[in-house]
Amino acid sequence: MTEKVRVGVIGTGMIGQDHTRRIQQVLTGAKVVALNDYAPDAAEKVRASLAPEAQVFEGAEDLIASDNVDAVLVCSTGSTHEAFVLGAIAAGKPCFCEKPLATTAVGAKRIVDAEVAHGSRLVQVGFMRRYDPGYIALKEVVDSEIGQPLMVHAAHRNQTVPAQYVTPMAIHDTLIHEIDVFRWLLNDDYVSAQVIFPRATSKKHANLKDPQIVLLETSKGIRIDVEVFVNCQYGYDIQCQVVGEEGLAYLPEPMSITKRKNATLQNTILTDWKDRFIASYDFELQDFIKAASNGTAAGPSSWDGYVAAITSDACVKAQESGAIVPISLPDRPALYN
Repeated sequence: MTEKVRVGVIGTGMIGQDHTRRIQQVLTGAKVVALNDYAPDAAEKVRASLAPEAQVFEGAEDLIASDNVDAVLVCSTGSTHEAFVLGAIAAGKPCFCEKPLATTAVGAKRIVDAEVAHGSRLVQVGFMRRYDPGYIALKEVVDSEIGQPLMVHAAHRNQTVPAQYVTPMAIHDTLIHEIDVFRWLLNDDYVSAQVIFPRATSKKHANLKDPQIVLLETSKGIRIDVEVFVNCQYGYDIQCQVVGEEGLAYLPEPMSITKRKNATLQNTILTDWKDRFIASYDFELQDFIKAASNGTAAGPSSWDGYVAAITSDACVKAQESGAIVPISLPDRPALYN
Protein backbone atom coordinates (compact mmCIF):
# COMPACT_ATOMS: atom_id res chain seq x y z
CA MET A 1 0.00 0.00 0.00
CA THR A 2 0.97 3.64 -0.29
CA GLU A 3 2.33 5.64 2.62
CA LYS A 4 -1.21 6.75 3.43
CA VAL A 5 -4.18 4.41 3.18
CA ARG A 6 -6.29 5.61 0.26
CA VAL A 7 -9.90 5.51 1.41
CA GLY A 8 -13.08 5.50 -0.62
CA VAL A 9 -16.23 6.67 1.17
CA ILE A 10 -19.60 5.33 0.00
CA GLY A 11 -22.45 7.47 1.30
CA THR A 12 -21.90 11.17 1.98
CA GLY A 13 -24.79 11.85 4.31
CA MET A 14 -24.28 12.97 7.90
CA ILE A 15 -22.02 10.14 9.07
CA GLY A 16 -20.17 9.90 5.76
CA GLN A 17 -19.40 13.60 5.87
CA ASP A 18 -18.26 13.34 9.47
CA HIS A 19 -15.97 10.40 8.75
CA THR A 20 -14.53 12.20 5.73
CA ARG A 21 -13.80 15.24 7.91
CA ARG A 22 -12.28 12.96 10.53
CA ILE A 23 -9.91 11.27 8.08
CA GLN A 24 -8.92 14.52 6.36
CA GLN A 25 -8.55 16.75 9.42
CA VAL A 26 -8.18 14.72 12.62
CA LEU A 27 -6.64 11.29 12.06
CA THR A 28 -3.30 10.16 10.70
CA GLY A 29 -2.27 7.59 8.12
CA ALA A 30 -5.08 7.93 5.58
CA LYS A 31 -6.64 10.24 3.03
CA VAL A 32 -9.98 10.22 1.23
CA VAL A 33 -9.38 9.71 -2.48
CA ALA A 34 -12.85 8.63 -3.65
CA LEU A 35 -16.47 9.48 -2.89
CA ASN A 36 -19.82 8.07 -3.95
CA ASP A 37 -23.43 8.83 -3.12
CA TYR A 38 -26.74 7.92 -4.75
CA ALA A 39 -27.12 11.70 -5.12
CA PRO A 40 -23.97 12.76 -7.03
CA ASP A 41 -24.42 16.41 -6.06
CA ALA A 42 -24.10 15.43 -2.38
CA ALA A 43 -20.80 13.67 -3.02
CA GLU A 44 -19.60 16.63 -5.05
CA LYS A 45 -20.33 19.02 -2.17
CA VAL A 46 -18.33 16.87 0.23
CA ARG A 47 -15.48 16.71 -2.26
CA ALA A 48 -15.46 20.49 -2.62
CA SER A 49 -15.56 21.17 1.12
CA LEU A 50 -13.47 18.35 2.60
CA ALA A 51 -11.59 16.30 -0.01
CA PRO A 52 -10.80 18.41 -3.08
CA GLU A 53 -8.40 15.81 -4.52
CA ALA A 54 -10.95 12.98 -4.31
CA GLN A 55 -12.64 11.50 -7.35
CA VAL A 56 -16.43 11.28 -7.34
CA PHE A 57 -17.60 7.90 -8.65
CA GLU A 58 -21.03 7.49 -10.17
CA GLY A 59 -21.26 3.88 -8.97
CA ALA A 60 -20.19 2.42 -5.62
CA GLU A 61 -19.05 -0.74 -7.39
CA ASP A 62 -16.66 1.33 -9.52
CA LEU A 63 -15.25 2.96 -6.40
CA ILE A 64 -14.64 -0.42 -4.76
CA ALA A 65 -12.93 -1.76 -7.88
CA SER A 66 -10.69 1.27 -8.39
CA ASP A 67 -6.94 0.60 -8.22
CA ASN A 68 -6.59 3.97 -6.48
CA VAL A 69 -8.68 2.81 -3.48
CA ASP A 70 -7.02 0.71 -0.75
CA ALA A 71 -9.87 0.58 1.75
CA VAL A 72 -13.60 1.28 1.78
CA LEU A 73 -15.95 3.04 4.21
CA VAL A 74 -19.60 2.02 3.81
CA CYS A 75 -21.73 4.86 5.20
CA SER A 76 -24.71 4.56 2.86
CA THR A 77 -28.26 3.56 3.76
CA GLY A 78 -28.50 0.24 5.60
CA SER A 79 -30.19 -1.66 2.78
CA THR A 80 -27.06 -1.23 0.62
CA HIS A 81 -24.49 -2.39 3.17
CA GLU A 82 -24.53 -6.09 2.39
CA ALA A 83 -23.80 -5.69 -1.32
CA PHE A 84 -21.04 -3.13 -0.81
CA VAL A 85 -19.31 -5.09 1.97
CA LEU A 86 -19.44 -8.27 -0.12
CA GLY A 87 -17.94 -6.29 -2.99
CA ALA A 88 -15.08 -5.08 -0.80
CA ILE A 89 -14.37 -8.63 0.41
CA ALA A 90 -14.37 -9.90 -3.19
CA ALA A 91 -11.87 -7.15 -4.04
CA GLY A 92 -9.72 -8.10 -1.03
CA LYS A 93 -10.00 -4.60 0.46
CA PRO A 94 -10.42 -3.72 4.15
CA CYS A 95 -13.91 -2.36 4.75
CA PHE A 96 -15.35 -0.29 7.57
CA CYS A 97 -19.15 -0.66 7.64
CA GLU A 98 -21.44 1.50 9.69
CA LYS A 99 -24.15 -0.47 11.47
CA PRO A 100 -26.09 -2.44 10.51
CA LEU A 101 -23.74 -4.86 8.80
CA ALA A 102 -26.83 -6.03 6.90
CA THR A 103 -30.55 -5.49 7.36
CA THR A 104 -31.17 -9.21 8.00
CA ALA A 105 -29.34 -11.93 9.86
CA VAL A 106 -29.31 -13.96 6.63
CA GLY A 107 -27.52 -11.11 4.88
CA ALA A 108 -25.00 -10.75 7.69
CA LYS A 109 -24.33 -14.50 7.51
CA ARG A 110 -23.49 -14.16 3.82
CA ILE A 111 -20.84 -11.59 4.76
CA VAL A 112 -19.42 -13.87 7.47
CA ASP A 113 -19.27 -16.76 5.00
CA ALA A 114 -17.53 -14.62 2.37
CA GLU A 115 -14.95 -13.38 4.85
CA VAL A 116 -14.29 -16.90 6.16
CA ALA A 117 -13.83 -18.07 2.56
CA HIS A 118 -11.38 -15.20 2.01
CA GLY A 119 -9.36 -16.55 4.93
CA SER A 120 -8.63 -13.38 6.90
CA ARG A 121 -10.52 -10.51 8.44
CA LEU A 122 -11.34 -7.55 6.22
CA VAL A 123 -14.44 -6.05 7.87
CA GLN A 124 -14.83 -3.76 10.87
CA VAL A 125 -18.37 -2.86 11.99
CA GLY A 126 -19.05 0.62 13.38
CA PHE A 127 -19.93 -0.31 16.96
CA MET A 128 -18.09 2.69 18.36
CA ARG A 129 -19.01 2.23 22.02
CA ARG A 130 -16.25 -0.35 22.42
CA TYR A 131 -13.88 2.59 21.86
CA ASP A 132 -15.55 4.94 24.34
CA PRO A 133 -13.18 5.79 27.24
CA GLY A 134 -16.06 5.43 29.71
CA TYR A 135 -17.00 1.94 28.56
CA ILE A 136 -13.32 0.91 28.47
CA ALA A 137 -12.90 2.07 32.06
CA LEU A 138 -16.10 0.27 33.05
CA LYS A 139 -14.91 -2.97 31.45
CA GLU A 140 -11.61 -2.82 33.34
CA VAL A 141 -13.52 -2.64 36.63
CA VAL A 142 -16.05 -5.33 35.63
CA ASP A 143 -13.23 -7.67 34.62
CA SER A 144 -11.22 -7.31 37.81
CA GLU A 145 -12.89 -5.57 40.77
CA ILE A 146 -16.58 -6.37 41.40
CA GLY A 147 -16.67 -10.15 41.19
CA GLN A 148 -18.84 -12.11 38.80
CA PRO A 149 -21.48 -9.89 37.12
CA LEU A 150 -25.03 -10.78 38.12
CA MET A 151 -27.20 -8.04 36.62
CA VAL A 152 -27.00 -5.01 34.34
CA HIS A 153 -29.38 -2.05 34.56
CA ALA A 154 -29.18 0.31 31.60
CA ALA A 155 -30.98 3.10 29.77
CA HIS A 156 -30.77 4.54 26.28
CA ARG A 157 -32.67 7.84 26.07
CA ASN A 158 -33.01 10.24 23.16
CA GLN A 159 -34.44 13.73 23.47
CA THR A 160 -36.83 13.22 20.54
CA VAL A 161 -37.13 11.17 17.36
CA PRO A 162 -38.86 12.07 14.07
CA ALA A 163 -42.30 10.85 13.09
CA GLN A 164 -40.89 8.22 10.71
CA TYR A 165 -39.21 6.46 13.66
CA VAL A 166 -41.36 3.38 14.36
CA THR A 167 -41.35 0.75 17.10
CA PRO A 168 -38.89 -1.79 15.56
CA MET A 169 -36.36 1.01 15.09
CA ALA A 170 -35.99 1.14 18.87
CA ILE A 171 -34.19 -2.18 18.41
CA HIS A 172 -32.48 -1.94 15.02
CA ASP A 173 -31.37 1.72 15.31
CA THR A 174 -31.16 2.35 19.05
CA LEU A 175 -30.74 -0.77 21.21
CA ILE A 176 -28.33 -2.24 18.64
CA HIS A 177 -25.47 -0.43 20.40
CA GLU A 178 -26.31 -1.97 23.78
CA ILE A 179 -26.72 -5.37 22.15
CA ASP A 180 -23.13 -5.23 20.94
CA VAL A 181 -21.42 -3.44 23.80
CA PHE A 182 -22.88 -5.69 26.52
CA ARG A 183 -21.58 -8.82 24.76
CA TRP A 184 -18.14 -7.19 24.79
CA LEU A 185 -18.47 -5.82 28.30
CA LEU A 186 -19.55 -9.16 29.81
CA ASN A 187 -17.74 -11.51 27.41
CA ASP A 188 -20.99 -13.39 27.01
CA ASP A 189 -23.76 -14.15 24.51
CA TYR A 190 -27.55 -13.90 24.78
CA VAL A 191 -29.96 -16.80 25.13
CA SER A 192 -33.33 -15.02 25.34
CA ALA A 193 -35.09 -11.68 24.91
CA GLN A 194 -38.36 -10.19 26.10
CA VAL A 195 -39.84 -6.72 25.59
CA ILE A 196 -42.43 -5.09 27.81
CA PHE A 197 -44.15 -1.75 27.38
CA PRO A 198 -44.78 0.55 30.37
CA ARG A 199 -47.26 3.39 30.29
CA ALA A 200 -46.76 5.27 27.01
CA THR A 201 -45.49 8.82 26.94
CA SER A 202 -47.83 11.40 25.44
CA LYS A 203 -44.83 12.63 23.40
CA LYS A 204 -44.68 9.49 21.26
CA HIS A 205 -45.70 9.31 17.60
CA ALA A 206 -48.63 7.34 16.24
CA ASN A 207 -46.56 4.37 15.02
CA LEU A 208 -44.21 4.18 17.99
CA LYS A 209 -44.54 2.49 21.35
CA ASP A 210 -42.39 4.51 23.75
CA PRO A 211 -40.85 3.81 26.21
CA GLN A 212 -40.08 0.10 26.26
CA ILE A 213 -38.00 -2.21 28.44
CA VAL A 214 -35.89 -4.93 26.88
CA LEU A 215 -34.97 -7.90 29.07
CA LEU A 216 -32.02 -10.02 27.98
CA GLU A 217 -30.56 -13.17 29.52
CA THR A 218 -27.02 -14.34 28.82
CA SER A 219 -25.57 -17.83 28.66
CA LYS A 220 -23.95 -17.27 32.08
CA GLY A 221 -27.32 -16.32 33.58
CA ILE A 222 -26.70 -12.57 33.76
CA ARG A 223 -29.95 -10.61 33.56
CA ILE A 224 -29.98 -7.32 31.67
CA ASP A 225 -32.74 -4.73 31.59
CA VAL A 226 -32.52 -1.80 29.19
CA GLU A 227 -34.94 1.09 29.18
CA VAL A 228 -35.30 2.49 25.66
CA PHE A 229 -36.99 5.90 25.85
CA VAL A 230 -36.56 7.90 22.67
CA ASN A 231 -38.75 10.90 23.48
CA CYS A 232 -37.48 11.63 26.98
CA GLN A 233 -37.38 15.41 26.19
CA TYR A 234 -34.46 16.35 28.46
CA GLY A 235 -31.48 15.17 26.40
CA TYR A 236 -29.39 12.30 25.11
CA ASP A 237 -28.58 10.07 28.06
CA ILE A 238 -26.77 6.71 28.19
CA GLN A 239 -26.74 4.93 31.55
CA CYS A 240 -25.27 1.59 32.65
CA GLN A 241 -24.84 -0.07 36.05
CA VAL A 242 -23.25 -3.49 36.44
CA VAL A 243 -24.09 -5.39 39.65
CA GLY A 244 -21.38 -7.86 40.67
CA GLU A 245 -20.97 -10.31 43.53
CA GLU A 246 -18.68 -7.91 45.38
CA GLY A 247 -19.76 -4.45 44.25
CA LEU A 248 -21.29 -2.15 41.64
CA ALA A 249 -19.77 -0.33 38.70
CA TYR A 250 -21.30 2.62 36.84
CA LEU A 251 -20.61 3.97 33.38
CA PRO A 252 -19.12 7.43 34.03
CA GLU A 253 -21.00 10.52 32.93
CA PRO A 254 -19.50 12.57 30.08
CA MET A 255 -17.21 15.29 31.36
CA SER A 256 -19.02 18.56 32.06
CA ILE A 257 -18.58 21.58 34.28
CA THR A 258 -20.76 21.78 37.39
CA LYS A 259 -22.22 25.25 37.86
CA ARG A 260 -23.94 27.00 40.75
CA LYS A 261 -26.25 29.58 39.25
CA ASN A 262 -29.71 31.02 39.91
CA ALA A 263 -29.99 29.05 43.15
CA THR A 264 -29.43 25.73 41.36
CA LEU A 265 -26.64 23.21 40.94
CA GLN A 266 -26.31 22.53 37.20
CA ASN A 267 -24.62 20.06 34.87
CA THR A 268 -25.02 20.23 31.11
CA ILE A 269 -26.76 17.24 29.50
CA LEU A 270 -25.84 16.53 25.89
CA THR A 271 -28.57 16.38 23.25
CA ASP A 272 -26.64 14.92 20.28
CA TRP A 273 -25.22 11.39 20.08
CA LYS A 274 -22.40 12.63 17.84
CA ASP A 275 -21.17 14.84 20.69
CA ARG A 276 -21.54 12.11 23.34
CA PHE A 277 -19.37 9.64 21.43
CA ILE A 278 -17.15 11.98 19.41
CA ALA A 279 -13.91 10.52 20.79
CA SER A 280 -15.12 6.98 20.13
CA TYR A 281 -15.61 7.73 16.45
CA ASP A 282 -12.07 9.09 16.26
CA PHE A 283 -10.59 6.05 18.01
CA GLU A 284 -12.49 3.44 15.99
CA LEU A 285 -11.52 4.91 12.62
CA GLN A 286 -7.90 5.33 13.68
CA ASP A 287 -7.92 1.65 14.62
CA PHE A 288 -9.37 0.80 11.22
CA ILE A 289 -6.72 2.84 9.41
CA LYS A 290 -3.93 1.14 11.37
CA ALA A 291 -5.24 -2.33 10.48
CA ALA A 292 -6.04 -1.38 6.87
CA SER A 293 -2.44 -0.25 6.36
CA ASN A 294 -1.58 -3.94 6.80
CA GLY A 295 -4.43 -5.14 4.58
CA THR A 296 -6.61 -6.43 7.42
CA ALA A 297 -9.27 -5.31 9.92
CA ALA A 298 -9.57 -4.88 13.69
CA GLY A 299 -12.29 -4.06 16.19
CA PRO A 300 -15.89 -5.31 16.02
CA SER A 301 -16.08 -8.03 13.40
CA SER A 302 -18.54 -9.39 10.87
CA TRP A 303 -19.34 -12.07 13.45
CA ASP A 304 -20.27 -9.35 15.94
CA GLY A 305 -22.49 -7.75 13.31
CA TYR A 306 -24.10 -11.12 12.59
CA VAL A 307 -24.78 -11.85 16.26
CA ALA A 308 -26.24 -8.35 16.69
CA ALA A 309 -28.57 -9.02 13.75
CA ILE A 310 -29.74 -12.35 15.19
CA THR A 311 -30.35 -10.72 18.58
CA SER A 312 -32.14 -7.75 17.04
CA ASP A 313 -34.48 -10.03 15.11
CA ALA A 314 -35.32 -11.86 18.35
CA CYS A 315 -36.00 -8.57 20.14
CA VAL A 316 -38.36 -7.38 17.40
CA LYS A 317 -40.16 -10.72 17.56
CA ALA A 318 -40.46 -10.21 21.31
CA GLN A 319 -41.89 -6.72 20.73
CA GLU A 320 -44.59 -8.23 18.56
CA SER A 321 -45.46 -11.26 20.70
CA GLY A 322 -44.77 -10.18 24.27
CA ALA A 323 -43.26 -13.62 24.81
CA ILE A 324 -39.78 -14.66 25.91
CA VAL A 325 -38.01 -15.38 22.62
CA PRO A 326 -35.04 -17.80 22.62
CA ILE A 327 -31.81 -16.72 20.93
CA SER A 328 -29.71 -19.44 19.34
CA LEU A 329 -26.33 -18.84 17.71
CA PRO A 330 -24.44 -21.09 15.30
CA ASP A 331 -20.88 -22.12 16.10
CA ARG A 332 -18.42 -19.26 15.84
CA PRO A 333 -15.98 -19.73 12.94
CA ALA A 334 -12.33 -20.05 13.99
CA LEU A 335 -11.52 -16.83 12.11
CA TYR A 336 -13.30 -14.86 14.84
CA ASN A 337 -11.89 -16.62 17.92
